[in-house]
Amino acid sequence: VIHWCETLLKAERQSDIEVAIRVVDANESQTLNRTYRGKDNPTNVLSFPAEITIPEGPVLLGDIAICWPVVVREAKEQSKSIEHHLAHMVIHGCFHLLGYDHDNDQNAEAMEAKEIGILNNLGYPNPYLSQELKDT
Repeated sequence: VIHWCETLLKAERQSDIEVAIRVVDANESQTLNRTYRGKDNPTNVLSFPAEITIPEGPVLLGDIAICWPVVVREAKEQSKSIEHHLAHMVIHGCFHLLGYDHDNDQNAEAMEAKEIGILNNLGYPNPYLSQELKDT
């Protein structure tokens, strides 16, 4: 997991950054999703940008909550390895912390292209390809 984050941060020319990643169960994910997004269901990944800055030391980028049961279920549904899907969710969460979003088609395409590039550098296939094939 550290290697995944370091690869992304290096590619984005970011250094001396800290990210906290927490693996949560479905109940905690649902509570966080309901509280912060108004959606009453567990979700694969949630990102929480840091709201404080510390004058010295590393930049606190924020926190990522990964819902293990959702990641495992989605990996099976999408015929991916759990490792591949987990890597994608960690990368996805980190990009959110860096300010990327998928709130419209243009932003989604830009964010997905970044994710695909980092995952490719890590030796993982395009995470959206299997979904695109299912949609056709």
